Amino acid sequence: MYKILLVEDDTFLSKMYYTKLSREEGWSVEAVETGRRALEAIKKTAPDLVLLDIILPDINGVQLLKTIRQDPNLKETPVLMLTNLNDKDYIGEALQLGVEGYLIKAHFTPNEVVDKIRQILRSKEKK
Repeated sequence: MYKILLVEDDTFLSKMYYTKLSREEGWSVEAVETGRRALEAIKKTAPDLVLLDIILPDINGVQLLKTIRQDPNLKETPVLMLTNLNDKDYIGEALQLGVEGYLIKAHFTPNEVVDKIRQILRSKEKK
């Protein structure tokens, strides 16, 4: 069973994606709402994928991504950005840091997000 870490501070979206990923897909999902809690969870559970928002109440998602990439034990963790921040500087920085994708929430349905997650997990299996 895949382990997904969902980092989202919007309660409605967090519940929706949690339900979709855990109940409909059967994946093990942990949802957290801050960057600091996300970092603790990544270290503790070694998720197969991190679904990461940028706008968080403490540190932003790109700062968290930098921290993940600088840690030798975490740097290979696949990260998919899911945010409403359509800013070319953030997009460019996230892509430079090796995210698996950068999805704008308003441009993708939850089913399309799940399809992208499936793609990433399948490609990870082949490695």
